[in-house]
Order: sequence, then C-alpha cells, then structure tokens
Amino acid sequence: MASQGVRTHTCGELRRSHVGQSVALSGWVNSCREMGGALVFVDLRDKYGITQVAFDDSVQAGLRERARGLKGESTIHVRGVVRPRPEGQANKERATGEVEVLAHELEVLGPAKTPPFDLANAESVSDELRLQYRYIDLRRERLQKNLTMRHDVLLALRNRLSSLGFTEVETPILTKATPEGARDYLVPSRVHKGSFYALPQSPQIFKQILMVAGVDKYFQICRCFRDEDLRADRQPEFTQLDVEMSFVEQEHVLAMISAAVAHAVDAVRPGRAPSLPMRSMTWTDAMEKYGSDKPDLRFAVRLADVTEAVRASGFGVFANTAKAGGRVRVLAAPGGGAFSRKEITELEELAKLHGAKGLAWFKASAGALEGGSAKFLAPAEQQALRQATGAQDGDLLLAVADTFDVSAKALGAVRLAVGRKCKLIDPHALEFTWVVDFPLFERDAETGELTPAHHPFCKPKEAYPGQLEQDPAGTLAHSYDLVLNGIELGSGSVRIHDSELQHRVFQRIGLPEKEIRDRFGFVLDCFQFGAPPHAGFAVGLDRLVMILAGEDSIREVIAFPKTATAADLMTGAPTVVPEKQLAEAGVMLLPAVAASGGAA
Repeated sequence: MASQGVRTHTCGELRRSHVGQSVALSGWVNSCREMGGALVFVDLRDKYGITQVAFDDSVQAGLRERARGLKGESTIHVRGVVRPRPEGQANKERATGEVEVLAHELEVLGPAKTPPFDLANAESVSDELRLQYRYIDLRRERLQKNLTMRHDVLLALRNRLSSLGFTEVETPILTKATPEGARDYLVPSRVHKGSFYALPQSPQIFKQILMVAGVDKYFQICRCFRDEDLRADRQPEFTQLDVEMSFVEQEHVLAMISAAVAHAVDAVRPGRAPSLPMRSMTWTDAMEKYGSDKPDLRFAVRLADVTEAVRASGFGVFANTAKAGGRVRVLAAPGGGAFSRKEITELEELAKLHGAKGLAWFKASAGALEGGSAKFLAPAEQQALRQATGAQDGDLLLAVADTFDVSAKALGAVRLAVGRKCKLIDPHALEFTWVVDFPLFERDAETGELTPAHHPFCKPKEAYPGQLEQDPAGTLAHSYDLVLNGIELGSGSVRIHDSELQHRVFQRIGLPEKEIRDRFGFVLDCFQFGAPPHAGFAVGLDRLVMILAGEDSIREVIAFPKTATAADLMTGAPTVVPEKQLAEAGVMLLPAVAASGGAA
C-alpha cells in the first residue's frame, strides 16, 4: 500500500542522536549524484532543511538504479535507517550534516519535468520568469524564510494587541468609494446594475464607525487595494495592521504602536528592537534637515540653510533666489572631493529630476572652497557654507537654490545618493523615527487646489479659532508617520469626531454639498450619535517585513505578488471577461477597449 508520503521526521531534523532509528522522509529532490558506481546520494529537501539519503543495491536490488533516474524537483518518499557519515565526510555547513539515511524503500510521489530555472541560481533569472513559476520560486530557502518571518511578525503583533485588550474586527471588502489619495478598484454589482462597489484603500471610515459603536480598541490585519503606479515598496494589494482607539491622545497611539512594533522586531531579530520611547521630529524639522518627510537616519549628513548668508552674494543664482523668497540649501558629502566630474554630473541630473534647475558644487580644500562655482563666493560666504555643513578638507559641498519644496526634495534626493555613494549607510541598521505635525493640506501639483495631506478625517491642529478658513495652507494636523530607514511604514492621526468640524474640512477641500451628503452623509450622521474622541494608525506590514528580511522589494515577502504593471504572470490575471458575464453585471466596454481585447 502506498504511503502517500507520510513522514516520521522532517528533512532538517535528524542528528547524531537519531543514529540507528528507522525513519520516513518526504520532500523534493534537491540534487542527485553517484559515487564510484556503488552508491547514489540524493539530497532530499523540504521547508525545514536537507538530509542526505544513500541508495545501495545491497539493501534492495534495483534501488540504486531507480534513485539514479530521479529528476530534480520531483517529490519522493523514502524509508531507511539513520547512520553516521564516514569519518571526515560530515557537512559542517548543514544542520543534518553528521548523518545520512541509508534507504531501503523509495516511492516517487510526484515526478517533475525539468524546471524552467535552477533554484540555486534563481537570483540570475528574470523577475518575470520567477513570477510566472512562482510555485517553484517559493521553494527557495530564502523565500521560505521570508514567509516564516512574515508569519512571526504578524503573530507577534496580533498577540501583543490581544494582550492589551484590543478586539480584532473584520471590515467589508465590498464597500463605497471614498477619497483616500489613490484610484479605487471598482467592482460592478449584478443586482444593482450601473452601480459599483469599491475595494477598500483602507478601513478608515469603518474603524472610526467602530469607535462610535463602542468597540473601544480595535485592530485588524487587513488587505487594502489601491490602483496606483507601482514601485519596489508598493503593490496593488497590500497588508496593513490597522488600529483604532477611543478616548486617547496622539501620545498614547505613538507609545502603543512603538511598543507593538518593537515587540514584533524582537520576535524575529532578537536584540535589534528599537529602544523606547522612539525618537520623533516634526515634519518641518524633517524637511529642513533631511529634505524628506521620511528621513533615512542611518547616516548623519544633513541639509543646512544658508539663505541669509548668501542673500547679498555675487553669485546671482543664490542672491536672486533669496530675494525671491526661495531657499538656498547645502550639504557636505564626506570625502566627496574625490568625486569625478562625471559623478558630480550624475548628482546634478538627479537634482534636476526632482525639480531643481541645477546643482552648485564646491570642493573644500585648504580651509576654503575651490572648483565649481566657488569663484563667485566671497571668502566670508565660503566660510559660512563650511561652518553650516561642518565640511572638512576633502569634502564636497552640494547646493540647491529654489523654492522650499524643490530645494528640500532635490537636495534630499542628492543626500540619499551621497549616503550610498560614500558608503555611509549601515545595511543592517534599524533606525526608526516618528514624524509629527504634518500640514493638514497640500497643493495639487496640477490644479494648485488644496487636497488632504493624509486624508480628510485628520483632526486639524488650529493655532487659533477659524484658522481652517483663514489660513488652511498653514494649518497643521494631528497626524503622524512612522519611518524606518527612510521608508514610511505607516500613517495615523487623531480623527475628527465632530460632524460640524468634519463638514468644514470637506468644504475646505472644495467638495460641493451634494457630494458631501452622497459620499459621506452616513459618516456625518454617525458622528451625531455620541461619537467618542478617537485616534489610530496603520502599519504597512509588507514594508516592515521587507526591511527586517533585508530585501529591497516587497515582492520578496509576498507569496504571490504582481508585476510593475499589476499583472499576475502565474495565473494570467487580469483577463478579458466574456461578454455574457459583462452583460450580467450591466457593464459595456468602450469600443476602443473592446477592440483591443479588453486592454486599455
């Protein structure tokens, strides 16, 4: 009778203490090799490790020949006896390396065709091929460890919050479209033809309603969906830890999330958890010192403002910018004086890519500045730049003169490039920081209209009554981001729980009354039935696990990710839907889309 692969031990379990025991192992053929014609060795692999299995005809006639014919990645089941490896033949690189199994039974459970790529060399294979055959790619030890780490992080967070009295509540996937900063994925309704559900970008409204409902402390490990352009740390569907609490202030949320994240880090990286309380800085400080609202604190280079020092400079670029109300900012690249002209040009192109008109540069030497635009600066101005940046001889000073936003973003991007180029970043460091006091609104780059910097449910931090109407651009929000190694892990805020204040914010972003009622009437109504003050946060779990696993892309910590064009190469999604199915949902494609087979 076939065993169907029932095993007594895993392939990572056997040690010297098991010598003499009869065991049954099941797994994948990792490799097969012959030793002098007398023995065939198979490295048998499963999630837990690799065990060497020896096949010898002296145990059973024909067994060695059957083993010789095994193809890589086939699944097999073996029974045998554990024995020590011969003297001097132990594999010290492997946990099971002191023993092997002398097989007396072999059963092929699932024969395999030749795989499309060798697992041992998968790093050199294209991402497209790996994603097409993801079920093979996932067999790699590295990805197996990533998935296990992901489980451990989620389990640690779930256990920590449960121990603090939080209740896990699921919220709807088929819901109503609300503005949260990205396009919605829409789902047509068959019953309500012409109407659509939206997949949630986050459970934002529902978790606030749960606070009105008296849940008090809610959390959820939830799936979120955003139809936006993708990058290394962004996927169309992602997982976040969603948290909301009643009768708390901002500091309570920061303390709780800090402790929960530290607990999760310690679960998978013992001894690497951040000290508490975590550091924090205001949005203004982050933009001034690092040129980014998600500063990478793994290296010490900072931006310095020298606008006043060069206001009367003979260097027209600096002086004219200062007079026009702009900013002149500069940083020092340690040892950057050795950069070639080509390397400096590459940094200049990077600055231009982020909106700057150019990048001024100066080399620190003999107590002064030389090269680049140094000849346009008076000695006192040169010293002011050196003093502001702390530049030493041999450093390279890089400056951008432009508006507040452009000078920050452009030089902030240059700062990150300098960190990498000068090898200032410790790849193993975990540097957390909270960024607080964000602006409530920001200007749309195309229309110039005010839009919520986070979302329209953040409580304004009005410096005086009526600031929301009189100076909306200068109004801050009770909002906060958690940043790790220059990557935004998540955002949160103290929420608006007053329907009148919520209505004022909707008006301030230009929503007409009818749209306010149609889209948010149920929220405003909800707040009129005893809404408690509440606040919350959401942690991007894919990004957190990516950093803890030492990966550069969240694809490597997601079992079945999409490509940069949001395609699933393994299943072929998205696919064209038959006309009959579209008709049932009350959907008709535009002629141009239908002619292209469904592709826009």
